[in-house]
Amino acid sequence: MIEEQSLIKNGILKVAELMAISAKTAPKARGVDNIVTVVLANKEELEKLASKMEELAPKLGEFFKRDAFNVRNSDAVVLIGARIVDIGLKTPPGYPIDVNTAMSIINLGIALGSAVKTASIHNVDNRIMYSIGIAAKDLGLINADIVIGIPLSAKAKNIYFDRKWPR
Repeated sequence: MIEEQSLIKNGILKVAELMAISAKTAPKARGVDNIVTVVLANKEELEKLASKMEELAPKLGEFFKRDAFNVRNSDAVVLIGARIVDIGLKTPPGYPIDVNTAMSIINLGIALGSAVKTASIHNVDNRIMYSIGIAAKDLGLINADIVIGIPLSAKAKNIYFDRKWPR
């Protein structure tokens, strides 16, 4: 017999794997793959991440503490990052940002959308969080220039839905 909590945890880990596949196979500018994924799944990893988020809160915003609470109550976190790479485009004169940087970031957005779509299809609650990515990058958990985190949970009520913004 497999208990409900084990079934849910195992299911979430399978969905995290599928999310990594979705991110990797998402369309990319000129077909250049600059996307990196990592899954954090044990309580020690999640606690280390949450603690770093709380440490960063005074400097970067109190919402990091709120998000740390969500990380501690999640079953896994998917980290998706982008490396800023030269994809072979020339930036037009007067353009406000380097086109290669912009396209690398757009690739990240498409990968994130593909990953959360996969989680949603499998009824796993999730939320895209900038704060997780900042802490993960600071801890050296992923080799990417820009990182976003997606915590995953499957409880009777979505733990990411009624979050309160700190005043």
